[in-house]
Amino acid sequence: MPDHKRRGIYLLPNLLTTAGLFSGFFAIVSSMNGRFEAAAVAIFIAMIFDGLDGRVARMTNTQSAFGAEYDSMADMVSFGVAPALVAYNWGLSDLGKIGWLAAFIYVSGAALRLARFNTQLGSADKRYFQGLASPAAAALVAGLVWVGVEYDANGADYGIIVALITGLSGLLMVSNFKYNSFKELNLHGKVPFVALLIVMLVFVIVATEPALVLFIVFALYALAGPINTFRSVDKVKLEHVVGDTDEEDADFLSEEDQDNPQKVETDKEA
Repeated sequence: MPDHKRRGIYLLPNLLTTAGLFSGFFAIVSSMNGRFEAAAVAIFIAMIFDGLDGRVARMTNTQSAFGAEYDSMADMVSFGVAPALVAYNWGLSDLGKIGWLAAFIYVSGAALRLARFNTQLGSADKRYFQGLASPAAAALVAGLVWVGVEYDANGADYGIIVALITGLSGLLMVSNFKYNSFKELNLHGKVPFVALLIVMLVFVIVATEPALVLFIVFALYALAGPINTFRSVDKVKLEHVVGDTDEEDADFLSEEDQDNPQKVETDKEA
């Protein structure tokens, strides 16, 4: 009798992905109930789980095509729909069409960004992200809401600012600006003792004003993309900002990636 492989899914990485999905859904429900601080924090927690699931899958050799697809679906909820609805419920609802259009620009930007990332896994430069990564864009929008709540600001009074940042975050995700991916950061090598002191100092600074510090950090990261792009080219062209690039972009996964789903999950870090 032929041998049949046992079918199923790997529990640990997909459990972490589910936790991230739950955090994104919790952010949506919290914003609907007016608990905007909890909603913003939940999005940051979803970022932590999103960073863990892929790494755990690689460490435990439990990569799979299912895990890659599930991670993308969860990212769309946690970093696409959730930040847009949190921003809309906090500061965009009173703007009418402008408000929901700004939120929609963000959602569509996140969807397009994730789709483009998935089709470029085999050809993209691992050192850089093409366009602002969806978790970073979500952190920028969630950080704005968190700062507003921390300083007792009424979101409706700053609706235009919220709309500009939300819409701009969506556009940055589909831009061609290059952002450092930090994938080449060596976490296994030795570092000077002073590096540990710097890390401790960073934790102390974040702990003093987490909302403000995190918002500033991700705002600077969002600005770093255009700065890196403009500094690396002699003459800025439209293709450096948006549209087609000189790199070969695949419409679908390469045959190598289709035959090797574990590679897809390994490279997956949208």
